[in-house]
Amino acid sequence: MLIIYFFWRCKLLFLGTAGSCSTDVKENRNMDNVSSKEAGGVAEQLPNGGGGGGRKRPLEEGNNGHAHSKFRPKKRKKTPGPVLPKNALMQLNEIKPGLQYKLLSQTGPVHAPVFVMTVEVNGQLFEGSGPTKKKAKLNAAEKALRSFVQFPNASEAHLAMGRTLTVNTDFTSDQADFPDMLFNGFETPAPPEESFYLAPLPPPSSFSSPSSGKNPVMILNELRPGLKYEFVSESGESHAKNFVMSVTVDSQTFEGSGRNKKLAKARAAQAALSALFNMQLDQTPSRQPIPREGLQLHLPQVLADAVSRLVVDKFSELTDNFTSPHARRKVLAGVVMTTGTDVKEAQVICVSTGTKCINGEYMSDRGLALNDCHAEIIARRSLIRYLYTQLEYFLSNIKEDHQKSIFTRCEKHGYRLKDNVQFHLYISTSPCGDARIFSPHEAGVEDQGDRHPNRKARGQLRTKIESGEGTIPVRSSNTIQTWDGVLQGERLLTMSCSDKIARWNVVGIQGSLMSYFTEPIYFSSIILGSLYHADHLSRAMYQRIADIDDLPQQFTLNRPLLSGISNAEARQPGKAPNFSVNWAVGDQALEVINATTGKDDMGRPSRLCKHALYSRWVRLHCKLSATLRIKIPKPISYHEAKQAAVEYHTAKQTLIKAFHKAGLGAWVKKPIEQDQFSLNS
Repeated sequence: MLIIYFFWRCKLLFLGTAGSCSTDVKENRNMDNVSSKEAGGVAEQLPNGGGGGGRKRPLEEGNNGHAHSKFRPKKRKKTPGPVLPKNALMQLNEIKPGLQYKLLSQTGPVHAPVFVMTVEVNGQLFEGSGPTKKKAKLNAAEKALRSFVQFPNASEAHLAMGRTLTVNTDFTSDQADFPDMLFNGFETPAPPEESFYLAPLPPPSSFSSPSSGKNPVMILNELRPGLKYEFVSESGESHAKNFVMSVTVDSQTFEGSGRNKKLAKARAAQAALSALFNMQLDQTPSRQPIPREGLQLHLPQVLADAVSRLVVDKFSELTDNFTSPHARRKVLAGVVMTTGTDVKEAQVICVSTGTKCINGEYMSDRGLALNDCHAEIIARRSLIRYLYTQLEYFLSNIKEDHQKSIFTRCEKHGYRLKDNVQFHLYISTSPCGDARIFSPHEAGVEDQGDRHPNRKARGQLRTKIESGEGTIPVRSSNTIQTWDGVLQGERLLTMSCSDKIARWNVVGIQGSLMSYFTEPIYFSSIILGSLYHADHLSRAMYQRIADIDDLPQQFTLNRPLLSGISNAEARQPGKAPNFSVNWAVGDQALEVINATTGKDDMGRPSRLCKHALYSRWVRLHCKLSATLRIKIPKPISYHEAKQAAVEYHTAKQTLIKAFHKAGLGAWVKKPIEQDQFSLNS
């Protein structure tokens, strides 16, 4: 029995020793795996939850090279899944590349280590801890990002980070314009609606400064902590949503609207700051590239954003919160009038949409069809109609009408705008033609300018495509369009919107007929909702004809302030509608025009057609011919009335010569027959 007991005790001792040895081997393997993982800075998880490489390690002895195949896992087909969001490391590296992460300490047992990593961003040190170096780095990056202020676009973030974006891709073509279907609303690749770029907070000493770069919500929260923002309403279709948020401060409720809740919340906070603390945020000029030739001034961003918001809101109102079938559009334009420095007093004068021109066979020799239904062109015609109304108010015997007119008497040239009256043109995307001839990836690039200023396409006069979108360069210097040629199938040529706006910057937006009565009227600013590039826009608007001279005394080369908006308008995909809408102050509803025919669907002429505006002019001419000593005693035809505006016509010819002298092509005229009508014809 003693012998049996002795052998039984020895067996137990032997088994216990073997078990402890097995445990030691496993622990050593785990230590090796941890070491190998941390040396590479990567923590990988196996399917069974263990650490190590991509397969199980073979036994240390006796494998004879066969253990590798024995323990090789089965290959599984990867199924495509959703794109994962970028983690803090990736986000931080995008806006501040080249950061160095350092190991500060390593504590804890071998099987449960704790690593502490640090990263320095703009002189501030951030620490992060975790069971692996990668997780510690991730934690440090998250802390760095949490200390950052949000910016609505990449350019502002990179500017705040103290570095410049560089884009090497260029899609500019010397041969033809990119079609509107590519460019309308297309911009530098933008983040999703709810995502924002990040930039670091300013020092604590500047927290109360409106120019510190902090957004309105953060500033308001410092002044009144614990405020709650409430969702008020949501309207519009998926491609044109409008959200309203409110915040109550000191028993007063303030609302803000925007394309997303974050933007609406910021605008509500901004309204509160303006009303309660007299803090006007975003008064710095737009952070956009400055043209390299000549001085370029920029519109204050708060005014640019206000003009955009007013036009969009008015269009929303006219289309029942974008639910009307006529809310569908690619380009929206409008004119806003200001009478002082207070943005709250700004008034929407007109809004319009459209991207097409008339089909040549529908031209009217009685002035009853609209030739050009592009949004910005229609907006200007609506503005002229408004100017006629205001001039009629000034001449009215009713005191209230006389006082509310925007005109005042001027001894030299009849009438002029009252002091501080300014008109601001908003277009939801860059006007077709020269202002749009650049790679979309250039938009918003800081201080980059035009990388190809000498390309043949730069500055060239361009014409629109009949019944379509896009522009082509003027082919020759002596293009002549004839009435019978167009009716027989020649393509009707219409100058691009960029060229027409450039013309307005010389001869004025009032047109030849109203120049009988008023001084030239110019836009004070041009604001784009997307595809804003100051270098290209300023070239198209005035720089390409900067050498113009010998203009009549009252005319000049106008240089309007230029600006984009804080949140660029989203691209409007799909085929452009074949209609154009217009509205001006005093109108009950939108007028809808078939862009192909230049009339409404019932065949009736537009209230903006040449015949309608000429009728307004004739009535004023009868009243003012004696007062203003107008040389034409009685208008014969629309064409003759226009040509008799001698100074206006001289300024226009000087402009055409300036384009020709600069080698930019010749201005293409419409067939003269379409202007040779009278009111009795």
